Amino acid sequence: MNLYLLLKWLHIVSSVLMVGTGLGSAFYMFFTNRSGNVQAQAVVTKLVVRADWWFTTPTVLIQPATGLAMAYLAGWPLSTPWLAWSLALYALAGLCWLPVVWLQLRMRDMAQQAAAEGSPLPAAYWRCARWWEGLGYPAFVAMAVVFFLMVNKPTLGG
Repeated sequence: MNLYLLLKWLHIVSSVLMVGTGLGSAFYMFFTNRSGNVQAQAVVTKLVVRADWWFTTPTVLIQPATGLAMAYLAGWPLSTPWLAWSLALYALAGLCWLPVVWLQLRMRDMAQQAAAEGSPLPAAYWRCARWWEGLGYPAFVAMAVVFFLMVNKPTLGG
């Protein structure tokens, strides 16, 4: 296997792990937050944080490394429209993800405390949950468009 194909394989697998973990985490957190079960919320928020550290964080680093290496090997300038848009949208998704990590940590801690005390979740949890969800939508749409651009490599008016 040549270097380009190895990078492409790593890029595809890491993108599946990154977006798949994000979508799965969002699914479980979204519905668990609507369950009203503080114990379940404590467990799910803890696991979502763990999934982000174990899967999302490494793939967030692997994605640009492999993508930029493939662009270099293929001779695509970073100014190539589909590539420039992909990088910009990836950055947008990252700008949404960074506060989400902080929000998840806060939500985990609040859910753990409420579960241990047998009390309801504080209003701050629900504010964090609204921000968490609100930041997730543009991040997911951005990544869906990045997938489209990577697969189709449209000329975008060029």
